[in-house]
Amino acid sequence: MNEKIFNKVNDLDIKRSDIIYKNMKDQNFLTEYYKLKINDIVEKIKNSEISGSSPTDIFIGSYGYPKVLIGPLVSLDSNNTSILAKPELWANMNIKTILDMRSKLIRGIHVSNIFDVEKGKIQEYIRDLALAQSPALTEMTLLKKPLIRIKFDDQIQPYGPTAEFNKIELSNIKPDKDLEAKYYDTDANANISVIELYKNKVQVSKIQQALSAGLFGLKNKRKFVPTRWSITAVDDIVSKNLREKIKENNSVDAIYAYHSIALDNHWLIFFMPGNWEFESIESWYPKTTWNKTNTISICSSYEGFKGRSTYAEISGGYYAARLAVAEKLNKLNKQAIVLILREIHENYSVPVGVWNIREHLRESLKKEPTVLNNINDIYNLISKYLTVPVKNWKENSKILKGILTQKRINEYIL
Repeated sequence: MNEKIFNKVNDLDIKRSDIIYKNMKDQNFLTEYYKLKINDIVEKIKNSEISGSSPTDIFIGSYGYPKVLIGPLVSLDSNNTSILAKPELWANMNIKTILDMRSKLIRGIHVSNIFDVEKGKIQEYIRDLALAQSPALTEMTLLKKPLIRIKFDDQIQPYGPTAEFNKIELSNIKPDKDLEAKYYDTDANANISVIELYKNKVQVSKIQQALSAGLFGLKNKRKFVPTRWSITAVDDIVSKNLREKIKENNSVDAIYAYHSIALDNHWLIFFMPGNWEFESIESWYPKTTWNKTNTISICSSYEGFKGRSTYAEISGGYYAARLAVAEKLNKLNKQAIVLILREIHENYSVPVGVWNIREHLRESLKKEPTVLNNINDIYNLISKYLTVPVKNWKENSKILKGILTQKRINEYIL
């Protein structure tokens, strides 16, 4: 695992979470709606003993590192709750539906040192949940009445009330065989385990939970990884692996464009002839999560053929986007210059997690692309589908600034 990346994630994302917290009073109806949904859950808890189902979801905090808050996410519902922890299934849902689902999950918190993965009964149960292949019946003893804390984050999925606990019991639990094999492989480092699980078609969200629970790595070096770090780490590890493969392939032979709209995020993805380059640009409209000004805010992150060594300016969404496009190019057995343009409009008023980028780009890239004939067609398509002027995208894009001087692109045009 890349400790430098983890530390950078922590430093930058804590600042971004603070921004959300300070501007919470400016969020729209959905924030108040979410409060009411969480309050409904709290009112159903009549004593310190709660029982229900955990969708094998856990949460490891980053505050206080290396002593962090660990715990399960538990629903009072005893039915199948697996969808609550599978963002791979949320791409066609609206924000209200997502908040409805996630508000049901009570986050249990218990202080633990990150290195105590193999110490203590609670740590053992956290590990068992991360290993489980399906939801587990869960009983949890709370120390205090749950707190209603509204703190949205663009990295992690929202959840419901938070409560300290000192005891947890699980039943009806069966480990996932692929995860269990990697847990017992104490000679493989975490990167290798992540890549092999991905190759075995284990869902990215499940690998992220397992990494967070400290299931991977050399025997004496395993530790809990804060959830926000594990999300970015898995996206980074897998997309790097795919990137090195696709760099051995021939280039795409034309300019391919994909367009989609989801959660009032407007996307344009371009695959252009040439050796691997990747750039993702985000344009946040006023009154959205990261932009409380009266003007549009644009931020971009870029890497050339050799990749990048610093944490992306646009945070974890960069790695989630890189994973989605690397998967597509790997399937096509091609490489390309990749440009992603993302406009975030006013109706994306509360963030729901970085899965939004990964899963909606995956969905977009399943569609038939528009094949463009020349560079001007790129600009025409931008003007057609996006509202930020082309000149503003050019000013913030290394790829668009240099595109007219890159002969190799024009050589491929049909």
